[in-house]
Amino acid sequence: MSETASPSAPAYSGPRRILSGIQASGALHLGNYLGALKRFTQLQDQGAPCFLFVADLHAITVWQDPNLLAAQTREIAAAYLASGLDPAKSVIFPQSAVRAHSELAWIFNCVARLGWLDRMTQFKEKSGKHKERSSVGLYTYPVLQAADILLYKATEVPTGEDQKQHLELTRDIAAKFNGDFGVPGFFPLPEPLTQGPAPRVMSLRDGTAKMSKSDPSDASRINLTDDADVIAGKIRKSKTDMGVMPEPGESLDARPEVRNLLTIYAALSDRSRDDVTAEFAGQGFGAFKPKLADLAVESLAPVTAEMRRLMADPAEIDRVLKDGADRAAAVADATVAEVKDVVGFWKG
Repeated sequence: MSETASPSAPAYSGPRRILSGIQASGALHLGNYLGALKRFTQLQDQGAPCFLFVADLHAITVWQDPNLLAAQTREIAAAYLASGLDPAKSVIFPQSAVRAHSELAWIFNCVARLGWLDRMTQFKEKSGKHKERSSVGLYTYPVLQAADILLYKATEVPTGEDQKQHLELTRDIAAKFNGDFGVPGFFPLPEPLTQGPAPRVMSLRDGTAKMSKSDPSDASRINLTDDADVIAGKIRKSKTDMGVMPEPGESLDARPEVRNLLTIYAALSDRSRDDVTAEFAGQGFGAFKPKLADLAVESLAPVTAEMRRLMADPAEIDRVLKDGADRAAAVADATVAEVKDVVGFWKG
């Protein structure tokens, strides 16, 4: 895609760090829990500092109600905490509270090339037929994402399939910055962490579409705020087919909804999909779905209850976010100071 660092250039030698975030728009769902939150709680105990932010700057690339945005930020933070993230181990903060994100993003706007952004498939998907009506922020979203990552010199990023192209852009920007300014090894070339409980959870109504908070059908997803009866009802009504549960080794390419439900069961139970398939092989969905509903309720009920407790005490959430923002800024401001020196800005 771009110029890259010379093969002989020194590799980044800084500490291992992990960074990720979730956008502050709409309610979180089972896909977020299995694809991100559950993964984050596993990573925080693996010895590398985790920087986990609420992406409110990214959220406003499309219209957000200003009266709801702060509440949405708190809800994401509550989900982080309710899922088991420990603010003593992980740095949890709002993106907009650390001004260095915006500052580094501008510098990277001057490093990234238009041709790179023109190839970003997510912008094409989100803008659709009305590209001219989309915000400039939506177009340059991947550059801000690169700044989010490289601001903390993150070496690893939990990444879904739909974000791999953006991480490649981050690597390209890092390599070009290092090369353009003659500072080999200044920024790391972050690696994707693609393994997790369920990297890609699909819609309950369409096994070919990702579970999404923007889907107009609430039946397509299990929200983290859904109660037990709602969760059970959505799973009971989830789309399957006229067959029975597959046999081990059977191809599921033509049965995406069945594959999705098996993936969810496996992820919630910390088992392999093959193991779950073997348990339910040949049975009808009338036997499988109630077991999946019970498992989902058992797994999510504690998270939902803790989220509700935290949302009833916004001051507790705000204390975590303020402390996290201060800790994040200490790292981020140091990086920006180094970048300004490399770029040659006036020091005063």
